[in-house]
Amino acid sequence: MKKEESIDYNIKTAWHAISRMYNQYGQDFGLTASTGFVLLNIDFEEGTPATKIAPLMGLEARSLTRVLKSLEERELIYRQPDEIDGRSVRIFLTKEGKKKREIARRAVMAFNEMVVKKVGPRKMQTFFEAIVQIQNIINDKKLIQETIKEIK
Repeated sequence: MKKEESIDYNIKTAWHAISRMYNQYGQDFGLTASTGFVLLNIDFEEGTPATKIAPLMGLEARSLTRVLKSLEERELIYRQPDEIDGRSVRIFLTKEGKKKREIARRAVMAFNEMVVKKVGPRKMQTFFEAIVQIQNIINDKKLIQETIKEIK
């Protein structure tokens, strides 16, 4: 099998291209793909528990910590103890963070609209069905363990 025919190669190269595109777009606004996605994953009104953001983005907590610290230093977010669970911290957007979040949202929406227009709704539906199935396979621990045993 050629690398271009593998699922992971195509997903990874597509994601890197998308990330580069967002980084290029965001540089005029002081955003990167990572900071934009973090801002998009913070609930606009209620804030979001810090522990929930990394899993939403598929990140390790350590990686997210650096991004959150940078966003806090730039006064795009602030942390506040959770009113219900005092041990937990919620992340909120500042007024400027909300503006930057809107810039990121518009970029994502424009990209999605362009792709649907070029690829077509039917192919996009098939793509989403396939990607959900791939995620389900990955999340099926039993299936993954069986596959690993077969490889060994």
